[in-house]
Amino acid sequence: MATYKIAVMPGDGTGPEVTAEAVKVLKAAAAKFGFKLEMTEFDFGGERYKRTGETLPDSAVEELRKFDAILLGAIGHPDVAPGILEKGILLKARFELDQYINLRPVKLYPGVATPIKDKGPDDIDFVVVRENTGDLYTGTGGFTMKGTPHEVAVQSAVYTRFQVDRCLKYAFEYARKHGKKSRGKGDKNTLALSGKTNVLTYVYDLWERAFHELGKAEYPEIVREYYHVDATCMWFVKNPEWFDVIVTGNMFGDIITDLGAMVQGGMGIAAGGNINPEGVSMFEPIGGSAPKYTGKGVINPLAAICAGQMMLETLGEEKAGKCIEDAVKFATGNKLKSMQAGRMGYSTSEVGDLVAERVAG
Repeated sequence: MATYKIAVMPGDGTGPEVTAEAVKVLKAAAAKFGFKLEMTEFDFGGERYKRTGETLPDSAVEELRKFDAILLGAIGHPDVAPGILEKGILLKARFELDQYINLRPVKLYPGVATPIKDKGPDDIDFVVVRENTGDLYTGTGGFTMKGTPHEVAVQSAVYTRFQVDRCLKYAFEYARKHGKKSRGKGDKNTLALSGKTNVLTYVYDLWERAFHELGKAEYPEIVREYYHVDATCMWFVKNPEWFDVIVTGNMFGDIITDLGAMVQGGMGIAAGGNINPEGVSMFEPIGGSAPKYTGKGVINPLAAICAGQMMLETLGEEKAGKCIEDAVKFATGNKLKSMQAGRMGYSTSEVGDLVAERVAG
């Protein structure tokens, strides 16, 4: 029997509530599909920071390296200034554990309302592969003459060829394995690069050259497309069915995946993975800590449950992952009235029960 060591970081606000439901479903899947999950909980987040002044100490990073994966609830506390927890926990984990891929499925489930008119689950089903360790997020830059009328602020987008190549390779491999061959390209899978080559003529020149060189040399069977990032946003809304697998840099990926979350019906259903294919990956719901709903039992746990599903698939338990996704689809298509907190027709724990029971059955 396979055993997986999972670090659980419930975090802040409603994070512990949604994480509990994800763990409930994961345990049901493990029992059904014959593997074991050894879960260890860590209390990193706002409350610990308030007590100790710690975010994610170096010793914790070393301990996290010993796990097979990390399940994260949410980071963000109303009593802690913005940026402290996000940089000190989320970004530190991503950088120190070299989670260089952010994987964001954008999938509309049955029964979920999308603001995009006349589009359904067959139209909204694509994936964004976002480079996760470079770009503006490296913190390269600074201030001069801060606080004066002549203040200058510089923050640079920085990429190495190594970072670009490894992200593109992951995206091509993902397109080869998971591409749907159903986007008007005959029997070929498609990978689209989203950039801004007409303005960012250094960074995205590098991305575009590397994209075509790698594609021609190693993935000739995959159709390569290019979209400026502003056009990508327009087509997400007008023709989401055009997309299958998209690869992009860190900043643009941050923006278009939030748009993707709205296209798929909101933050309550959106999950993502921060992935190191050779190391420890971290999976999380996208919606944040939602402190105003803390303790009320009304928050939607499906994004956290889907994060657990992604975790299992990445660990190689693909049948269990598919079973969880099918159970989520059943819940959205047949049970829940809405994806919004307080409007689901069920409490947070009842939604977890619905999915876990479906998985177990």
